Amino acid sequence: MSLTRTPAFAVLGIALLAFCCFLGQRPLLGKPGDARDADRTAINAVLKAQQAAWNRGDVEAFLVGYWHSPELTFSGSNGVSRGWDGVRARYKKNYPDRTTMGELDFSDLEFRFLGPSAALVLGQWHLKRETAGDIGGVFTLVWQKFPDGWKIIHDHTSTVVSP
Repeated sequence: MSLTRTPAFAVLGIALLAFCCFLGQRPLLGKPGDARDADRTAINAVLKAQQAAWNRGDVEAFLVGYWHSPELTFSGSNGVSRGWDGVRARYKKNYPDRTTMGELDFSDLEFRFLGPSAALVLGQWHLKRETAGDIGGVFTLVWQKFPDGWKIIHDHTSTVVSP
């Protein structure tokens, strides 16, 4: 059967089927109004809790947002820290007191959902500090959804020097 003799509704049906298949293959990019609003809200709640914990000088509460596992990883300018204990030690070493910690702010968050239980979040961070000087940079967080909620399973944070 040639395409020129195929009834118009059959061609339309094939085109519609192809379009639906295309939509089914597209990744979820985390655009506002999509089905991932609840997940985005949950991840934002973790980030807000981390920011609040940091700003009161509570590193232990800040770390609640991370996967408490030896498989957790953190990459930064000083290399890779492995495991929850390693990430904790890194934070305690680099931010030994409230003054060094400063006031944390997250901004410009971008969400990309990689599946039903995985997300990538890009953003910027800034520390306002009285004595040590302000610093900031960018981060990429890989999140996984566990029975007890969303947790960071990998953190890549970089400092960006202002021009």
